[in-house]
Amino acid sequence: MQATTTPVRATTPTARSPRGERIMAAIGRGPRTAPHGTRNDALLAIALAALAAGVVPLGEHGLRPDALGWTLLFLAHVPLVWRRRRPVLVLFAVVACVVPYHALDNNHSAPIPATMTVLYTIAATGTARRTLLTGATVLGVTLTVNALTNPDGVREVLRIFGWIIAVLFCGMSTRFYRQYIAAIVERAERAERTREEEARRRVAEERLRIARDLHDLLAHSITLIGVQTSVAAHVLTADPDRLDRTAVAKALDDIAETCRTARGELRGTLEVLREPEHGVEHGVEARGPLPGLDGLPDLVDAARVGGARVEVSVAADDVPSAVGAAAYRIVQEALTNAVRHGGADVAVRVVVRADVGALRVSVTDDGAVGGGDV
Repeated sequence: MQATTTPVRATTPTARSPRGERIMAAIGRGPRTAPHGTRNDALLAIALAALAAGVVPLGEHGLRPDALGWTLLFLAHVPLVWRRRRPVLVLFAVVACVVPYHALDNNHSAPIPATMTVLYTIAATGTARRTLLTGATVLGVTLTVNALTNPDGVREVLRIFGWIIAVLFCGMSTRFYRQYIAAIVERAERAERTREEEARRRVAEERLRIARDLHDLLAHSITLIGVQTSVAAHVLTADPDRLDRTAVAKALDDIAETCRTARGELRGTLEVLREPEHGVEHGVEARGPLPGLDGLPDLVDAARVGGARVEVSVAADDVPSAVGAAAYRIVQEALTNAVRHGGADVAVRVVVRADVGALRVSVTDDGAVGGGDV
């Protein structure tokens, strides 16, 4: 059993690393569903503004912004706080600040990180159509601004176009990856629900089978005990002066034997409830020892002890266990009814024979109530 349970334990969620689960959750989580999104975006805007301020001194001295240029540069980073909620409106706000900033011929590299961040957010949260329209619009605006401010910078235009396309492609790839992860998780959850429903269905079927077996077992045993008790009572009261101790002892022994047999069958039937590790919890259909055609002689002996005259004929080999168990229960119920309602010294004939693709069971009695086939 250890060899079979070890791989099951290895695949349980408790065996995963908590750090790995957090990393996978962060990667698969959408930008709009991330916790503390506004706070994180505010910190990101501050960091990008500081980066832009650090990039400005690295450029040519003539391109350093004046007071208006600094104001436009820092205002372009303020809308980033709401980039997750309204990415398109944030892009318009950023472009509204960046276009005059470039038109004043300030350092052109400083606002690039903020612009690229907004473009990535649009591609990662929107549809492919919106991403393409946004990219075309931004490329058109960039081409127009660059043509007005730097007509000879063809290489600069190509470099900007490459960065914009790369950022949009990265955002779309991230969105597709998150959709793929969400589909995998949804299929796994659906499979888990299906597995749980299947387990519940098997448990319900097993409970029904146990209840049916217990009913048949107890009804048969209690009926025989009742008949044997009546025999003992009749011997005791029929002729008190000439008490047949041998008959009374035999009746009591028969009662004890019936109780022992019933107790053994009851223990075997309930064994499935005492060993859940072999049950449906691990996907194995748990079943106790099912009686089959080999148990018919015991039923016949018990019925004969109850006063019935039973003849049995079995002509069946290699019967499936489920079919044999069904035949056993049918004969058990029929003999119980014959002993209970057929009157004293009832004659019962049991015939079990295999047919083409079927097993035929016939139980006939000539009791006082009226015989019949089962």
